[in-house]
Amino acid sequence: MDDRNPFLLNTLRCLAALCAVVLALNGAVVIQAAVPLPHSSPASQNTFGSTPEPKQPPLPLRQESLLGGHSVWNAATFRDDARPKEERSEVGETLSDDTLDRSRSDDFDSRLKKLEEEWAKQQKQLAQTIAKKKSKPTYQLNGRIHADYWAFPETSPGIGFFEHPLPALANFGVDPEDRFGFRRVRIEMKGDALETMYWRMQIDFADPETASIKDVFIGFRELPGYQKLQIGHQKRPLGLDALNSSKTNVFLERPFVIDAFNEDIRRLGILMQGNSEDERYLWQYGVFNMENLATDGKYLGDSYQLSGNARLASSPWYDEASGGRNYFHWAIAGMLAHPDGNADATDSNSNEARFRTRPEARSSSRWLDTGRIAGARWYETLGLESILNIGPLQIVGEYQHSWLQRDGPPPLQPDLQFHGWYLYANYILTGEHIPYTRSSGTIGRLIPFRNFGLVDRCGGGSGRGWGAWGVGVRCSTIDLSDGDIGGGEGESWTAALNWYWTPYARLQFNAIYGEIDNHAPVGGFTGGHYTIIGTRAAIDF
Repeated sequence: MDDRNPFLLNTLRCLAALCAVVLALNGAVVIQAAVPLPHSSPASQNTFGSTPEPKQPPLPLRQESLLGGHSVWNAATFRDDARPKEERSEVGETLSDDTLDRSRSDDFDSRLKKLEEEWAKQQKQLAQTIAKKKSKPTYQLNGRIHADYWAFPETSPGIGFFEHPLPALANFGVDPEDRFGFRRVRIEMKGDALETMYWRMQIDFADPETASIKDVFIGFRELPGYQKLQIGHQKRPLGLDALNSSKTNVFLERPFVIDAFNEDIRRLGILMQGNSEDERYLWQYGVFNMENLATDGKYLGDSYQLSGNARLASSPWYDEASGGRNYFHWAIAGMLAHPDGNADATDSNSNEARFRTRPEARSSSRWLDTGRIAGARWYETLGLESILNIGPLQIVGEYQHSWLQRDGPPPLQPDLQFHGWYLYANYILTGEHIPYTRSSGTIGRLIPFRNFGLVDRCGGGSGRGWGAWGVGVRCSTIDLSDGDIGGGEGESWTAALNWYWTPYARLQFNAIYGEIDNHAPVGGFTGGHYTIIGTRAAIDF
């Protein structure tokens, strides 16, 4: 007699149902099988020793597809393959192996074809979406806020006259006053206008009464020679520290020589910029109007006062294996300018032959100032710049020299020369480095290993981060006195402490000591010394 064990029978049925569900979830597989009952000897009994149950026919188990209820794969499964083929065939539990293989193969081809059709459809839709986006201008909003505090704890009497030099005013000769205010409140909008055209507009609202335009231009990329063209109000390519963004500079204010020979940096003009294919070399050249249009947005006058500017930069050593932690940069830049040295009260334009600078801090006046140089017809400026970065250590230096030619009757001097330089060293105490952007030849944004505040740990929980810390020292000089021009000679030492909370926020401290000599007399003073403390909280987005 062929006996059966109910416990074993129920176990097999549960396993068959579980496998059917798994296969259905993984491939929408239809399973149809008869669960065989195990053979036993006539003497076998159930678990409790009761009389064996009578022989029953196989119980079919069918799992429908979970994807729409229709079958994709119809095959026999769940059989005791250890039994002889003849015994399995007697109860009709399985299809032949050849039939099963063909069924599976046909089903695989069908499913693969459907997947390929769906993939092609999705790729077509994606291409249409991208094409639609490229057919419309894009838009991106950015901005920055720089809040400053400046104190003048010690100044000699002459500094007050450089700060307040107008005898007609009640504050004539009064010492500089401490101040708190916004250095920059900028809103920036930029984007693409179709595939190869882009635009940028940046406005500063630090002075609520008079907004100041910064970058306002349109550009064309992917021009021959890996070049791009920009038309509008933009930076002139003269001076590394001028081309660096205020979001990335190490010190609060730019050095004497940068502010004097490229005052306010931006002018209306046309600029072409290109790179070699490996970005080892960078070149920039363009033509600009010399008048500062930041507050009125226009130029009036018959003398166009144009300048031609050019810059060639290279990064012959850039350690890509270290992620750019080590590099060397050099550049040479020049400007040929044609100011209107004979402008008078009848002209709408002003004589732009003037060099002046603040004391590397936010003062009310520019303490070193040549005034508008009468009779100036041409002047040329040559600049040299370099960066050496080795891990957290960075050393940067620049030198600029200007030659000015004048015409007119004596006692005007035929030629004048002015020059200046700076050198600084900066070290990141927490081990990060200041990146370098090869495509523009400028420094980039420092990224702390850990942001300031609570940060998530890889293994769960949170830990405290202290951001990145850096210290720097800068020496800076300028000579704006020559012949009958007494703009003054300045020397300044600045110590900097920078606390980078995140890549987009930081707190900066500057301590400055400086001296001014050989200045044209103001209130009877030709020089003086000063100490300045500055602090800035900066964030950009």
